[in-house]
Amino acid sequence: MTTATSGRKPWRSARVYVGALIVLIWGLAPFYWMAVTAFRDPDYTFDNTPWPTHVTFENFRNAFDTSRGNDFGRALTNSVVIGAATTVIALLIGMMAAYALARMAFRGKTLVAGLILSASMFPVVVLVTPLFQLFTNIGWIGHYQAMIIPNISFVLPMTVYVLASFFAELPWELEEAARIDGASRFQAFRLVMLPLAAPAVFTTAILAFIAAVNEYLLASLLSVDRTEPVTVAIARFSGNDPLVQPYAAIMAAGIIVTVPLVIMVLLFQRRIISGLTAGGVKS
Repeated sequence: MTTATSGRKPWRSARVYVGALIVLIWGLAPFYWMAVTAFRDPDYTFDNTPWPTHVTFENFRNAFDTSRGNDFGRALTNSVVIGAATTVIALLIGMMAAYALARMAFRGKTLVAGLILSASMFPVVVLVTPLFQLFTNIGWIGHYQAMIIPNISFVLPMTVYVLASFFAELPWELEEAARIDGASRFQAFRLVMLPLAAPAVFTTAILAFIAAVNEYLLASLLSVDRTEPVTVAIARFSGNDPLVQPYAAIMAAGIIVTVPLVIMVLLFQRRIISGLTAGGVKS
């Protein structure tokens, strides 16, 4: 029996590694091909050689070239502004809402938590026409707030969900000790609970920023040239020939946007993992 069990372990380990390899290839293969195309001479864009050939940096220069009507540098700045504003506001609101759901008892608490969670499943496409009509009426089309406010509503449920589960697992004794020492509930939250929740807050900030930067559907309708983010700018890239898409320059722009986010996640992966899992295991 022991021999049979030990014989199965190598096979189980092999299945785990094979499965992980398949997922890795499935996820990284598009990124790899994007990188290969980004460093390839535009004349060989459709060359299907699976490794880099005719390597050049021309595509990256073309991505930032404004002579064709593209302004990728300004779009990067717009994405940072929109993503940072969305993240900061969502965290400020989400931390207090999550703390209230996790640490306070009030009537309808379960209903409120369910409504917040259900908001994350609401299809974005349904909101396109109402938001476009609303922002047109109040003159917000083409302004940052027309993209920041909807983005906040999209990332806020995730923010509340992650932080509430973390706050719920923090020891009550620390908060009670602060209250006994004369701290108000807000002071106990700000001085005691919030520092302890730093890993979860950091994780939520990264996820919210990435979600805001990646949003395209509403940004494509609610932005203009001077406020469009990178997702919209890349989608409407134009080259020398108006009838031919500059795929190589588009791939280079995609690399410029993606690599910093990948590096950020790799550098802080331990904090991200600890923030996502800390509230999920009871001691």
